[in-house]
Amino acid sequence: MGYIQEAAKQPVHSFNAFTKTTHNMALLLFLFLATTLTISQGSDQETIPHKIHLLRPQSGTGGDSVPGLSCLSWRLGVETNNVVGWITVPEECKDYVGHYMLGHQYRKDSRVVANQALLHAQSLSLARDGKDVWVFDIDETTLSNLPYYAQHGFGVEPYNPTLFNKWVMEGKAPALPESLELYKKLLSLGTKVVFLTGRPEDQRTVTANNLRKVGYHTWEKLILKRSSYSGKTAMIYKSSERKKLEKSGYRIIGNMGDQWSDLLGTNVGNRTFKLPDPMYYIS
Repeated sequence: MGYIQEAAKQPVHSFNAFTKTTHNMALLLFLFLATTLTISQGSDQETIPHKIHLLRPQSGTGGDSVPGLSCLSWRLGVETNNVVGWITVPEECKDYVGHYMLGHQYRKDSRVVANQALLHAQSLSLARDGKDVWVFDIDETTLSNLPYYAQHGFGVEPYNPTLFNKWVMEGKAPALPESLELYKKLLSLGTKVVFLTGRPEDQRTVTANNLRKVGYHTWEKLILKRSSYSGKTAMIYKSSERKKLEKSGYRIIGNMGDQWSDLLGTNVGNRTFKLPDPMYYIS
């Protein structure tokens, strides 16, 4: 009987030890999650200087849930070039895209891209002969049209060339701060800058003035789309112009744009960098 009673005590002892261990693990997990949450909240509340617009988001970058459609997944598909050929942002995703573009996340995503671009440039041994160039797109890359798109549904409304060109001709587009900072650091490294844009040639003066006004004071070339490219896709046009650059002896060490058509095709350069833009698609 004594043996049976002693044996019966063993499971109780083991259970108590197990319970104590589980309690300790749960406590450690709680402390870890609490610490992580505190750090995360602290970083989210950081002040981002040089706002590129006067608008403010109404809620978080996630927006409201949309039955039957994940707008976060749709945006991921857009940024990875898996969702192609779309004309407008889905109506259900208007608020989500607006919250993303006006919130902290768009700026943080842009900063990651710009930081990686700078690390790439700094890793190179440049010849400093004036032939190392960095190709920048303009719209949603170096200049931001958010003030315009905020008034036109963040890409939900079909593209209206008359209204958009009217906005461009005002010459009021602010700089994307992360790209402007990258631009300045590239110049300090001895890199020349080439702007390659889909804007038409008749917008050269207003574009040049807009660039200078917001801080892009110098460049090697400002290439706009001539009428001879009428009917050609952006990818064909930009590939052709990059090829001309390389035939002229320039070395494209980096290429940055918000559209995949800025970065695909031929003569794309040493490395490409895609900035986020879920508001429109250009083939």
